Amino acid sequence: MSYWENKRVLVTGGSGFLGTVLVQKLRGRGCREIIAPRSREFDLRDAAAVARLLEQTRPSVVIHLAAVVGGIGANRKNPGRFFYDNAIMGMQLIEESHRAGVEKFVCLGTVCAYPKYCAVPFREEDLWNGYPEETNAPYGLAKKMLLVQLQAYRQEYGFNGIYLLPVNLYGPGDNFDLETSHVIPALIRKCVEARKNGEPRITAWGSGEVSREFLYVDDAAEAILLATRRYDRAGPVNLGTGEEITIRALAERIAELSGFTGVIDWDASEPDGQPRRCLETSRAGEEFGFEAGTRLGEGLAQTIRWYENHLAGSSPVAGPLKAIARLSGQ
Repeated sequence: MSYWENKRVLVTGGSGFLGTVLVQKLRGRGCREIIAPRSREFDLRDAAAVARLLEQTRPSVVIHLAAVVGGIGANRKNPGRFFYDNAIMGMQLIEESHRAGVEKFVCLGTVCAYPKYCAVPFREEDLWNGYPEETNAPYGLAKKMLLVQLQAYRQEYGFNGIYLLPVNLYGPGDNFDLETSHVIPALIRKCVEARKNGEPRITAWGSGEVSREFLYVDDAAEAILLATRRYDRAGPVNLGTGEEITIRALAERIAELSGFTGVIDWDASEPDGQPRRCLETSRAGEEFGFEAGTRLGEGLAQTIRWYENHLAGSSPVAGPLKAIARLSGQ
């Protein structure tokens, strides 16, 4: 508690899915000064705005969560934007934080940075052993360059920046927009709406045979706070559960938990994305004592409950569901 009481913490993306949870946890730990600016106030793509933000707030810790993200569909539609926005935001924030004398910089990377074909489970040492999966390579590479920058700044300037690599996140408050959401919220929405509308089937992209690993948003926030306090090394650190599940099995579990008893059709003409994703997570435990506490079934149930209580029925669907569930690009 005393660590956070004396820190002024800047959280980019603090009003987003993960950021909201992180800010709540910071308050619960006694952090008195939390800055969570909105993009309309300070556009992180504008170097002058970034410099002004740091000059006005003078944080001791920066936790960089802000990102432009989406599923496979969004990544394929916006590769240039996903590359430029994510790269420029992070690069300028790191540079200006170094100039401003920030004590600690925490950067959230992405599992998309790993090679498309990588030995499972993914180890941090494997990060540079190949090119990322093509549909989200621009996003993954943009975020990966921030690791290079942090390591270079540590070497030349002694800048204390750390880099964390989370798997796909999910949980209450996620993005349930079928055009931009990731696989779990997309499937939850489709299953709940199909059940409510009496629709007999839903459609998901790909074969369903690829695998993913998922980390509950509360666990991700806990990991970030632990790493901020306890980790000061140059090497990246995986954040996950170490458990993978096929998308087909995931869809069946979501259908069961949401009460949808219809058919899930798989559109194999659409891309699967990366064949497998599962992280080796021992470094996080060894370096700063993180171990995920939420099992997938429990987290899915809580997320479905949140969606039913907050969003289900807010945008009624007339006729057959036409939107396609996206596999996760992050």
